[in-house]
Formats: sequence, C-alpha cells, structure tokens
Amino acid sequence: MLAAPGTSVDSHCPYCALQCGMSLTRPRADGGSGASAPVVQPRDFPTNRGGLCQKGWTSAAVLGVADRLVTPLIRGESGELEPASWDAALDLVASRLAALAAEHGPGAVAVFGGGGLTNEKAYALGKFARTVLRTPNIDYNGRFCMASAAAGMNRSFGVDRGLPFPLSDVGGAQAVLLLGSNLAETMPPAVQHLAGARAAGGLVVVDPRRSATARLAEDPGSGRPAEGVHLAPVPGTDLAVLLGLLHVVLAEQLADREYLEARTTGFDDVARSVAAWWPERVEAVSGVPADDLRRVARLLAAAAPVHGGAGAYVLTGRGVEQSTQGTATVTASINLALALGLPGRVGSGYGAITGQGNGQGGREHGQKADQLPGYRKIDDPAAREHVAGVWGVDPETLPGPGLPAVQLLKSLGTPGGPRALMVHGSNLVVSAPNAGRVIDRLKSLDLLVVCDFVPSETALLADVVLPVTQWAEEEGTMTSLEGRVIRRRAVVAPPGEARSELWIFAELARRLGAPSALAFPTEPAVVFDELARASAGGPADYSGLSHARLDADEAVGGPGLFWPVPALPGHAGTPRLFLDRFPTPDGRARLIAVDHSGPSDDVRPGAPFYLVTGRVLQHYQSGAQTHRVAELERLVAEPYVELHPVLGSRIGVPDGARVRLTSSRGRVEATARWTDAVRPDTVFMPFHWSGIGSVNQVTTDATDPISGMPEFKVCAVDVSVVPAEAEPLASALQPVPVPLAVPVPQKELST
Repeated sequence: MLAAPGTSVDSHCPYCALQCGMSLTRPRADGGSGASAPVVQPRDFPTNRGGLCQKGWTSAAVLGVADRLVTPLIRGESGELEPASWDAALDLVASRLAALAAEHGPGAVAVFGGGGLTNEKAYALGKFARTVLRTPNIDYNGRFCMASAAAGMNRSFGVDRGLPFPLSDVGGAQAVLLLGSNLAETMPPAVQHLAGARAAGGLVVVDPRRSATARLAEDPGSGRPAEGVHLAPVPGTDLAVLLGLLHVVLAEQLADREYLEARTTGFDDVARSVAAWWPERVEAVSGVPADDLRRVARLLAAAAPVHGGAGAYVLTGRGVEQSTQGTATVTASINLALALGLPGRVGSGYGAITGQGNGQGGREHGQKADQLPGYRKIDDPAAREHVAGVWGVDPETLPGPGLPAVQLLKSLGTPGGPRALMVHGSNLVVSAPNAGRVIDRLKSLDLLVVCDFVPSETALLADVVLPVTQWAEEEGTMTSLEGRVIRRRAVVAPPGEARSELWIFAELARRLGAPSALAFPTEPAVVFDELARASAGGPADYSGLSHARLDADEAVGGPGLFWPVPALPGHAGTPRLFLDRFPTPDGRARLIAVDHSGPSDDVRPGAPFYLVTGRVLQHYQSGAQTHRVAELERLVAEPYVELHPVLGSRIGVPDGARVRLTSSRGRVEATARWTDAVRPDTVFMPFHWSGIGSVNQVTTDATDPISGMPEFKVCAVDVSVVPAEAEPLASALQPVPVPLAVPVPQKELST
C-alpha cells in the first residue's frame, strides 16, 4: 500500500551499492494518483550518515522523465517501435520463445540480468530462466562489476561478501590501502569513513590518475602533516605493486607470523613467489618508486594489530579488478592482508567495494551463470536438490552452468548460439566491452526483448520493449556493499501501464505452459519468503529474514541485518565474518601464489598510449538515468578525454580540440581536456555516453580466465585530432527517434 499524500517513508537511493538512507515524501497535490515525484531528503544511515551525492539528491527526477516508458512497444512492419497492449506483447514474446526453443532447444533462449534489480526480481529471474525456459544461458552485468573480487574471495576465504564487515568499521582504521577506486566521485558519502586514516597520515591510494580520491592522500601543504600517499603506476601494473609490497613486508619481517601459522595455509608458496619482486624490479615495471613501496609497506604494517596499530584495511575496486589478471590482483591484495594478520579481526580486513546498487544481492540469488540462490553452485548435486525442492521441480530438469557474460554475448546469433535474448536492468549497447561487436550480435537475433523504464540504447534495438516499475514505485529488498539486507519501499504509483517484472514472469510462465505447481508469486514479500527458503544452508543464507523482520528492525533503529542470517532462534545476523574461522573445509584462509603478466592489449606501434576508463560524479553506469536529469546533464553534458599537456603538445592535440581514440576494435570521439591529473603516457575517458562518444567501442573484451570479467580498465589506443570536415560531435550523438506513448524530447535522448 502506498503512503498517504504528505507522508514519508524510509528507503534508499536507487544508484550505487552504498545504498544511502533517504526519506521519500509523497506530495500532497498529486490528485491522488501518486504520479508526482516524491521529495527526497537524506536520513541518518550507517553508510551515508545523513549525506547524499548529487545523483541521490536528484534521484526523484528520473521517475517523471518525459520519455518514460508507459506502455509495451512492438516493432511493427514499418520497422518502428509502436505501442501495443500487454496481451499482444506477452503473447508475441511467449509464442516466439516457445517456437525458438522447440526448433533449436532450450539454449536458444538467453537471459541477461542486472545488478540494479531487487533481490526478489533477481531471484525470480533466475528461477524463470531455469524452470520455465530451462536454459543454461543466463548471466548479468555484475560479471562486469564484481566477478574478479568474487572469484578471489571465494578461493581465498571460502565466501564472497564484498565487505565482510560494516563500512563504519573503516572509520577507525589507522591505514587504508585503496586500489582502483575513486570513492570521492563514485560514492562521495563514503569518504567520511576514510577520516581516521587520513588523520593518521595512512590513506594510500593506488591509481594511475590523480583522481579526486588520490588528491585526498596528497600532502596538504601549509605545514600540516601529510594525509597519505598516492601511487600512480603504469596502467595494468597494480598486481606488480602488490607483489612488491608483500615482498617488503616479508623481507623486513613485518608479517604476523603467529596469525599466519594459526589461521592460513599456503604461505610458503606465496613467500617464494614474491621473492622475485623486490622494490627496484617493481619500480622498473610499474614506475612506482622503490622508496614509496617501502614507505607504504611500513605504514600498513605499523597500523596492523600485530605491531600495536589501530587497524588497517586493504580495499579494491573496479580499477584493478576489471582486468585479465583481476582475480590474481584481488588474490594478491588478500595475500597482503593475510600476511599482516588483518582479515577476521575487528577494525582490520580486506574488502571489495561493490559498485552497482544490488551488485551483492544480485549475484547471490541466481543471476550468475553458475549459481543458484543462496550463493550455491549450480553443479553441486545437494544444492540442486535443495533449490529444486523449494521450486517444486525435478532436480534433473535444472540446466547446468551457462556461459559468462562476455562469452554469452559473443555467442548470440551464431550457429548453435542463442537466437533470443531477454534483457532486464542492463544497457548492453553502452556498458558492454567492444560494444560494436555486441551491437552486431544483438542485431543478429531473431528476438530481442528488453524490460526497462526508459528507452535506453539497448531498448531502441529491441523487437519488444516492456515497461517496468522502478525505484520508489516498488517494494523489495536490496543488499548493500557490506552484505546488509535493506528494504526498498514504494511511495508513488507507477505511470501508465508499467508493471513489475514479478508480474511479467508470472504472465509469461502461464503462457509458456508452466505447471501450476511451479508458482511465480507477484507479491514481493511472498517472493522474499521463498528466496529465504531457497537460500537456507547456503553461504548467503537469508532464511532468518523476512520483510516483516527487516521492517521491525528498522522501526526501532536497529543495527541492520547482515547475511548470513540462518533461521535460528535469536540469530541477529553476521556483521563481521571470519572472527572465529574462515568458511573453508579446514577453517583457514588460503594464500595463493600469483604472478604479474600485464594487460592483454599493451601499447605498441600504432597504439602507443594507454586508455583507462572510469566514472564522473554526476553520471551513473550507461547514463540511461542520469542523462535524463537536467541538473546533472547541465553539469557534465558531453564526453571528454583527459590527457596530459605534455602529451597534447607532443602529438598536436590542443586543449578543447575534438579528439579521436582508435583501437583495433573501433574508434570514439570526444573533447580533449588538458590536465596534469593523468600520466603523460595515458588518456582517461568516462564511460557514460553512447554513440560516437561511447568509450566501450574501443575497450577490449579479453577476459580474466577465472572470473570471466572483461578488461575494461586498460587498453592501447592511438590519439589524434579529428579532421575539421568530420561530422559535428553534437550531431553525431543524436539517436534516431522512435514513436513512443509520449513525445520523446531529442535533447533528452541525445546522450
């Protein structure tokens, strides 16, 4: 039931995994329809402590954008997307899916999910794919986000929870090593949790750019103490830096030997492997001065409990994980943390900073190609039997593991590959690597179905577009970057004929002849109860949770509930993992030897410069939401390329010129910005734009051999000025308009 006009409900921001607490007030003057945007106010919640970033403050604007999808669309004989009834759209989807599966087998249908879906929708999507479609071909855009961190944590710790501790714990640390994360722009309210380390001079930021976060670690001057250290390695060499840090820790006898003996295995192999990475060798590979490596290693050791320090954390982000050696880099980070005795101690540890709003929960409940709900492996007979029992199906009917995202996208429309794709909560045209190839694969399909709430670039390619509810229009749960399960609440009614995916799955299941015993409830609280039963006994155990329990905890100002929360009397959740043992067969963490090999697409003649990609404060992911918020669009209206003045002068690219980046996969164009915040051998471009400004036209789709994560963050490009006779940039970014149920302002769709 929606809140009454003028009343407020507690909820959370629709964007990143920080899931900042906010209150939403339904306007009084909305005619009773609930269609007006709610008023957003920050509230005191442990991750944001009353703060919001610009995206959070303006989040309600997305609910009422002019081109909001409000009715199903079917591509007609004219080739245009035309409004249709729900019955017509769902009948068409069901008949085409059934025909393709009958002709080519269940694997002819594929599903691609998203890290922004609620836990309930992510769970129902995985269940629908494996029981109704019976396809193994399901994965999600979390493969682009957390896959390497998940793989590294699983093999070292036996479980993957991005932060195995509350984020607030970080605030008391004496030192924080932050690799590949620009928190000051991606999660601004999280910066306050670095205050303790900054005050102690212990913030260490590893980033080839002098990002907003890196600047927090610089010497502030004016005679004040330094707040930390910024290491700016050659792109793609972060792993070498980590190996060098561990080398110093061991060579200078700074490791916690008692902890290593009592709580880990594999130390001897790792010690032998890092012996070859003395600081001077690391300097030759990475460009990071040997003296800085020694300084950082000593700084971290001094903060470790074994040396009487107040605590230290090693934290990784996408900048080091989105790599063909991403899992190895996460493993090296964990090895360093274990050598210092950090994981499993209050006030210290290793963690990975989840990016997408429900990147954590989205991978726990069945969207990943190899997983069932509760973070169970799909090829585990016991897991299959348990989940099949909850679903009321024969375990033998469940498919096995499917292809990870990049391989799945490459296989679309190929002989033996999927002929149809259903997309939920993802904008592949902009967000996937080597995007030109992805667009070709999408166009080769017999059927592309996209569920979205705005006409994203991927929706504009679809044969059928289904309008769905979004944040503030739906009930459900999300799981924050800390593993804290939180409630999302509805405050306004969805516009037009927009429906929840839960309803869509139920309607398609009925049309596709699913047996009555195979239920697809549409009430989020009921779906969550089923999810809880399916997760029982798994690594991500939600069986002791329900909407009612989460609501009751929040109503009394409780601390929140962190998984695992088994259905045991009095169990209050697990804010901190590993305090007594690691969830491995012997209870010990595993140190695993890894080595540095460098990026897959290294600089060379014809592509002599490194390209690194990332975010800006005002935009999110593919920009499908934030480019439609006038205030945010006004602040950063077009794509740009950062390059050092020395590089610009040397290759003849003036500040403000239109510049072209070319790789072996494609080209992209944007406005040049001179800055000394980037290395002279490197250019930086944010990834929030489409068309000729879409940087993923040039990124590589080479993947990590363990996690399947693509190497978004570094590739080799050539840089040149765009000829004067080229098409103007603004014109090149304009899409082809499509008829929708409401007028589509071209300014809104131009990005």
